[in-house]
Amino acid sequence: MPEVIDDAPQEQPAAYPAGWEADVVLRDGSTTHVRPIQPSDADALQAFHVAQSERSTYLRFFATLTRLPDRDLERFTRVDHDDRVALVAVTADEQIIGVARYDRVGADEAEVAFNVADAHHGRGLGSVLLEHLAAAARERGVRRFTADVLPQNGKMIGVFREAGYAVRQSMEDGVVTVAFDLDPTDRSLAVMADREHRAEAQSVRGLLSARSVIVVASPNAASGSLEELLTRRVLLDLAGSEGVEAHAVGVGQLGAGLPTGIRAWEDLAAVPGPIDLAVLTVPAAESVAAVRALAPLGVRGVVVLSAGYAETGPAGLALQRALLRTAHAAGMRVVGPGSYGVLSHIEGRTLNATLAAEPPAAGAIGLFCQSAPMAVALLGSVRRRDLGLSCFVSAGHRADVSGNDLMQFWHDDETTQVACLYLESIGNPRKFSRVARRLAAVKPVVVVTAGRSGQVVPPGHAVRATHAPRRTLEEVMRQSGVIRVENTHQLLEVAQLLALQPLPAGRRAAIVASSAPMAALVAEAGAAAGLAVGGQAVILGEDADDATIDRALGDLYADPDTDVVIVVHVPIVGSSEARLARAVARAAAGSGRATVACVAGMHGATADLTAPDAEGRAWTVPAYTTPEDAVLALGQAARYAAWRAAERGTPVHPVGADTRAARRLVTGWLADSVPGAGLVLDQERTTALLACVGIDVVESAPVSTPQEAVDAARRIGWPVALKTTVPTLRHRSDLGGVRLDVHDEAELRADVDQVLELAAHHHLEPGRAPLEVQAMVPRGAACVVRSVEDPLFGPVISFGLSGDASDLLGDVSYGVPPLTGVDVAELVRAARAAPRLFGYRGLPPLDVPALEDVIARVSVLADDLPELRSLELNPIVVSERGAMVLGARAHVATADRADRARRALPT
Repeated sequence: MPEVIDDAPQEQPAAYPAGWEADVVLRDGSTTHVRPIQPSDADALQAFHVAQSERSTYLRFFATLTRLPDRDLERFTRVDHDDRVALVAVTADEQIIGVARYDRVGADEAEVAFNVADAHHGRGLGSVLLEHLAAAARERGVRRFTADVLPQNGKMIGVFREAGYAVRQSMEDGVVTVAFDLDPTDRSLAVMADREHRAEAQSVRGLLSARSVIVVASPNAASGSLEELLTRRVLLDLAGSEGVEAHAVGVGQLGAGLPTGIRAWEDLAAVPGPIDLAVLTVPAAESVAAVRALAPLGVRGVVVLSAGYAETGPAGLALQRALLRTAHAAGMRVVGPGSYGVLSHIEGRTLNATLAAEPPAAGAIGLFCQSAPMAVALLGSVRRRDLGLSCFVSAGHRADVSGNDLMQFWHDDETTQVACLYLESIGNPRKFSRVARRLAAVKPVVVVTAGRSGQVVPPGHAVRATHAPRRTLEEVMRQSGVIRVENTHQLLEVAQLLALQPLPAGRRAAIVASSAPMAALVAEAGAAAGLAVGGQAVILGEDADDATIDRALGDLYADPDTDVVIVVHVPIVGSSEARLARAVARAAAGSGRATVACVAGMHGATADLTAPDAEGRAWTVPAYTTPEDAVLALGQAARYAAWRAAERGTPVHPVGADTRAARRLVTGWLADSVPGAGLVLDQERTTALLACVGIDVVESAPVSTPQEAVDAARRIGWPVALKTTVPTLRHRSDLGGVRLDVHDEAELRADVDQVLELAAHHHLEPGRAPLEVQAMVPRGAACVVRSVEDPLFGPVISFGLSGDASDLLGDVSYGVPPLTGVDVAELVRAARAAPRLFGYRGLPPLDVPALEDVIARVSVLADDLPELRSLELNPIVVSERGAMVLGARAHVATADRADRARRALPT
């Protein structure tokens, strides 16, 4: 709709919302910077307007405006960042290439408008600006956007509709009015995730498919210095790359030692563009200037081999941020700092921009590694196993390109069949979970972390602090279908099986061994790995002839009750003969039964364990040093295959759960509280909050004296329960803090006196009555459900049975929303004490579906309401019919969630 200009005095700019700034990846894989508009942008906005076509100007303003009047520029650039908000997308030299704005027209409604530079149509700027403007609007309490659009402006209407929102459309006086709610829906979130996937995958493809590479070195690097060694090594590797044009600047100190095929230049201004990829070996202090000079060459990505950034302290962190800002504004992704380089065998070319003297050959495994020292060991181990890589990326300190980016790329890359990641830190676990689950649905994902908890973060890695239990990361991995292993040795042991063999069809294992004692040991190891080992093992002694071997193997592979095969051949006299290995390879090829072998003297992919199938395709049985390694890999593959084949469910949406109403309540409560301070909700507010999502709390009355207790019981109705509110005794009937089935006044008065005396020596929360009277509910199992908003993981849901099982023994299961119905069911069944809910020792089974419904409602509330810092439902009594919430406590505070509903790169 055309802007309405008035002559009212303009308000002064409000505090600049720096949190709205973001670097984003666009549809073509390049990057740009989005930020709030400022008064100093007036000239840039005028230049943007003047450069637009007459048609674009007409569609935006419903009129032809050659230039924006001064008062329009004043209004457009001087906003209050609340009722009037404008965001701009800018290039490295601060040219505006897109504008999005809204003007509030009601308490929770705003009119929205967009304009994208003609030269940048088709890059996805409109959808990115809409995401960021909608996120800013929700932060300011706006819940609905409207827009007046000319009928011929189909692209703008398409931006709204294709974003996944439910768009309402009407037409009057030749103008189309569209309106849509801003609260994220499953469809809008799926659209955003899909766009994020395509953009990030394309940005990584731009790095790994580079046809031209330039190495930027420091001309002042001393001979023998680290910079000079890095430069020499990467140039040697680039010179050996196939189908890649290699350039270098600042390498004069190498003299005649410059590898053949490298074109050297005096400075970057002389280099003919375009250049796809740049490799920096310059000292950290020179990196920002180098990236700025690379911008005119159209570089898509920068690999930073040198260190000296965030890991060195505040000055290094500031330098790293400046490097990212400069690169992203120029459309570049950054790999590193402290990277070991990138390697790819895709699109018929070999790109080797690493520091590895002997990189692995082409293959089906994609490998991501943060640490440069660990990259040395991993690449060496891949090579010794004679495995091949589709690509390798070392992210170093992971300032920008991360494992999430590589997983986005691997999803669509036909060359990569197995995804392997060595992670020293996970900056955004919620996004990791979302991306990994999508990838694991089509390809195995094998992950090793530096530490079981994932909470040991090396210097220089940007990771929020976490208070989540150590098992939280394990649950994130499990929910996502990730195969988590203990070390890099297991990483490659599992990867080689997945790369060389079909997924196990089941867990039923057959054993081929050279002796009965060895078969027994393998059977024990297989059972420990989760395999079902039944029947008699096939024993093929060292003196078995070829006919005997072939006949035994033929019968074994023909058995329909065999899913996987474990072959162990350890001769006690002399050396192992290859004839058994060759027979196993022939029998396994094309059989569809995953096979592993432990044959003395063989490891990894070997010629003796390789054979063609009936169609001539080569199949290799992976060889392992020990039987334990073999069965561990097989057990992991079987578990992944079962996860992939199982129904994962859909996100839970309990009927009657209104998280928008919950958000309105919390927003109002926080507005009336001390700014920046959290708020512990009282019983009335907690009950109102839970009612928004359909959770009822059994009525209770706070009391302090016997008479108050009697009055409450008469109002509620006999029988009642009496409970102390002292934290150490609360919910503990075994310690005397809870009295059940109180039927009359005399009994209640006596119980009040006894419980007050018991609680007298314990701490009571300030402002809280010492006792509660509550209606009795049917008997059942008492459970506890908690949600905690963690700075790193976001909402973490936990479940356990009340009492010593969870409090003393730590029998608690965890889930990270959003949860599917299958996730909720697994959350309940993962607790070791869960059998009590399903008819333990002859007791009647309890209403588990009702319990799962409560957990699902907590899940959507925690996921949609980041202001909910903590929630505890304790106890939830699950009876034969129903699950009753008897106690609830909640704490709310200003939201600070890392994974918001907008696309943004780390900055």
